[in-house]
Amino acid sequence: MTGETGSGGTAVVVGGGLAGITAALRLAEADVEVTLLEARPRLGGLAFSFRRGELTVDNGQHVFLRCCTAYRGLIERLGAVDQVEIQPRLDVPVLSGGASGHRLGRLSRTELPVPLHLAGGLAGYPHLGAADRLRVVRGALALRRLDLADPALDAVSFGAWLRAHGQNDRTIAALWDLVGVATLNARADEVSLALAAMVFKTGLLTERGAGDIGTARVPLGALHHDAAGRRLAAAQVAVRLRTKAVELKSDADGRHTVRLESGELLSADTVVLAGAQDTAAALLPPDAVAGQERFGELGYAPILNVHVVYDRPVLRRPFFAALDSPVQWVFDRTEHSGVAAVHPGAQYLALSQSAVRDEIDLPVAELRARYLPELARLLPPARGAEVLDFFVTRERTATFDAAPGTAALRPGPATRVPGLLLAGAWTATGWPATMEGAVRSGHAAADAALAAAGRPVPVDRGDGRWPR
Repeated sequence: MTGETGSGGTAVVVGGGLAGITAALRLAEADVEVTLLEARPRLGGLAFSFRRGELTVDNGQHVFLRCCTAYRGLIERLGAVDQVEIQPRLDVPVLSGGASGHRLGRLSRTELPVPLHLAGGLAGYPHLGAADRLRVVRGALALRRLDLADPALDAVSFGAWLRAHGQNDRTIAALWDLVGVATLNARADEVSLALAAMVFKTGLLTERGAGDIGTARVPLGALHHDAAGRRLAAAQVAVRLRTKAVELKSDADGRHTVRLESGELLSADTVVLAGAQDTAAALLPPDAVAGQERFGELGYAPILNVHVVYDRPVLRRPFFAALDSPVQWVFDRTEHSGVAAVHPGAQYLALSQSAVRDEIDLPVAELRARYLPELARLLPPARGAEVLDFFVTRERTATFDAAPGTAALRPGPATRVPGLLLAGAWTATGWPATMEGAVRSGHAAADAALAAAGRPVPVDRGDGRWPR
């Protein structure tokens, strides 16, 4: 691979997750000759599918919001818009399994202007009393006034800020953590106010439709591997799976050499490291990024997914969130999994459990004993149903740890080495570790590379999506 083969130069992108896919496509469309390396046998990073016998299983229940414009732009670029869907309006069923008995509430919105669009749903939310609903209103108004550009927000925990603004244990559990744990993979007391404020302001307090929930209508692999692979091929990106980069060297002339595990050497004008923080740290030359010796301090937070196949339908909704229960979010994955071909009439549910450091390594038998009785308690039809299959998937490094002080550990796309860029949801996107953050980082790295090379950079529409 040499700098003379493409009129736009050459690039190696290390990492085939959403950040790497985005960076590779954006560079290729600027006439850069791109090679994309992925150590695993598939694209998609931490949002993928696999086969378990006759089932197609998503490793985790990844959703997005209407405000996730960069991810939606990528899906559009992949030609897969018809394979995702977004709620017409935010509507989250919330089922309480507390001692006072089962009660179903909803977090929803109307077409009223912000913030009144949430008022009706909050007024009818049965999991909070009247006084606590007023507390939430005061907290939301205070949150809306925060300046997301204020670096001081990152030094404070969201939980401390909430309590200082009138919130109590019930409002935190029934609303702030109900949403925040799923989006930030951390509880309020453990997460940076800067990241929490970004999530709640962007998703709920800016545009009325911003928080509408989007989901894939197909297995994630159909989007992030199959559709992405076709689009990369059409863009003439050379995708090399099962190919691990083990060393990176840069010379004084601005050329970079990537050594593969096989011993093969790839030379390029531009290298984008689009993997996790430990992968980047292992490949970065010394002193390439200020503070790179501290990347390990960023840490990881796990996500546990519990998969249950019942012999009959036990849930009538596409998903629900649980309150006063160890269960967090439950999704119906029957249609996506192909379970009907194996067990006609069966239903496949997947539980997404975030911020569960104390559970991530528990034996399957212990998790079964913990979650099956809880599902039976929350879903009465499950009490008489037979469990045909029970298994778990564990993502021990699902996200970076979004604790206070995170911002100082997240580098931008540029490094001190010309032509060497960083991408990944862990970099300084302003977003937590989400699919949206990963795609935005890919845009940022590719655009920084093009700008540094004096190449035209596509006009930013201001929403993270590809220009038209």
